[in-house]
Amino acid sequence: MTAQVAERLIYGGNEISMFTNPLGPYLRASKVGFASPHTANWRGYVGTWEVIETAGVGRLYLVGLRAHKTYEEIVGISDVFPGFDKVFAHWFTGEIRLPQGAQIKYRHMGYGSIYEYDLLMDFKEGVLLGKHARHNQVPDDTVDPSTIPSYLRKGS
Repeated sequence: MTAQVAERLIYGGNEISMFTNPLGPYLRASKVGFASPHTANWRGYVGTWEVIETAGVGRLYLVGLRAHKTYEEIVGISDVFPGFDKVFAHWFTGEIRLPQGAQIKYRHMGYGSIYEYDLLMDFKEGVLLGKHARHNQVPDDTVDPSTIPSYLRKGS
């Protein structure tokens, strides 16, 4: 699988790459799908999100959408959510991963690449519950030779 184009999150005045797809649960539930324009975007869309704080409570909103109805026909938020230019993500409960710092390990699949640290934001029904940072290390990808079946070992 190919590394995927990241969603975008506007947070604290910055636009950050997001390794989570909060629109996915909504699209699955409503049986809406898009066409993949290329192998780096199997889901067929890229969303722009924003955490908007009101009265001390952060809420997740979809504020931009570029989706391929077909390879050539591109639609936006108002096509998926008629009458809206931004949409509160009440359907999303889960963690949003925002990679930060330098890339320390590239993985050519999905959102598998590893960065110095991740900012993780926890949401329940679109409401920000909390956030924390996770410091990452380069994974040890060495293989223990004793775990390789004998028929795959050289000289067997």
